[in-house]
Amino acid sequence: MDLSIVVPTFNESPNIAELVHRIAIATAGLEREILFVDDSTDDTPAEIERVAATSGLPVRLIHRSAPTAGLGGAVVEGLRSAHSDLCVVMDGDLQHPPEVIPEMVRMHRRTGADVVAASRYTGGGHATGLADAVRTAVSRGATLLTKAMFPLRLRDSTDPMTGFFLVDRSRLDVDRLRPRGFKILLEILARGDMSVAEVPFDFAERSAGDSKASFRQGMRFLAQLSVLKFGKMSGFALIGALGAVANIGIMAALTHAGMSYIWAAVIAAEVTIVGNFLLQERFVFREMLGSASARWVRFAKSFSFNNVEALVRIPMLALLVETWHISSVLAAAITLAIAFVARFAFHSLVVYAPQREGAPSRRRAFAQRIDEQAMQPGEL
Repeated sequence: MDLSIVVPTFNESPNIAELVHRIAIATAGLEREILFVDDSTDDTPAEIERVAATSGLPVRLIHRSAPTAGLGGAVVEGLRSAHSDLCVVMDGDLQHPPEVIPEMVRMHRRTGADVVAASRYTGGGHATGLADAVRTAVSRGATLLTKAMFPLRLRDSTDPMTGFFLVDRSRLDVDRLRPRGFKILLEILARGDMSVAEVPFDFAERSAGDSKASFRQGMRFLAQLSVLKFGKMSGFALIGALGAVANIGIMAALTHAGMSYIWAAVIAAEVTIVGNFLLQERFVFREMLGSASARWVRFAKSFSFNNVEALVRIPMLALLVETWHISSVLAAAITLAIAFVARFAFHSLVVYAPQREGAPSRRRAFAQRIDEQAMQPGEL
């Protein structure tokens, strides 16, 4: 087969028939397939099967009843299941025009690039489908930020945020990908030294359905960018920083209301311990959950350790305040910073440790495991 076209979908039923029709016309002469990886909660799977029954080209459906990692996870599953090593990834909302696919294939054949991206920001490309000036500005700003953080790996990419691209699967380590939401091309380019070529395209207006962009997706993108650049420890640090701000804010509010700083610190610690655990599960250690212990066991380990840590940290807080006469809020910030490394090591090596039979790992692997967790993957 010449080409597999991977289309992740979520509630895109009104667009399926036209999308398949346009792909069929645009790719005539190629031996190709369309592979829908669907996370929908509407009748999109039934519509895909209906269209597949009358289509002139092979149309396959993978419906994920328990989807993980959002659109990026759907793309990874599609790449694994594709019948061709040459894969085009595109959205199902008709904002990515299928008529560009032959140009991407020709560019790949001409240049041999690992990735051919359809770019909104190279010669002749447009981002008219972003709907308004705010979304355009956000997109441009996110692109500049991303390129600034990965100047080497994105040096040949003008649009690392595009969801419309061709990739040679044989040159991609699919198992190394850790998608977090929408930006799967960024994940591919940041985790491997991939050669990139580009073709321009006009990002069209949505034909039907609702945009999936949201504030939550923006937060996922920032978490993804942080982890890709600095490693898993950065995501842990980001959540820890948010927890520290919340901790100090809660403590400041309670002491201002007249509560003793010791009791204020205890309450602030308990609230942020629970909040940090939930955020770490979602954004930092998510790919490790399948091999780790049950969630209640993970919570018990995390909650117990953090409370023990708090029992050590709060007396240190009192020492700093009562003996060295440091402001209680500043003392809390200092002790929280000191606790960070211990928390990360414990969570990486104990809370989310894979469940294995037999004897525990050798002590010589201890430092290596910390290094793998802290610096995975990053860009030097």
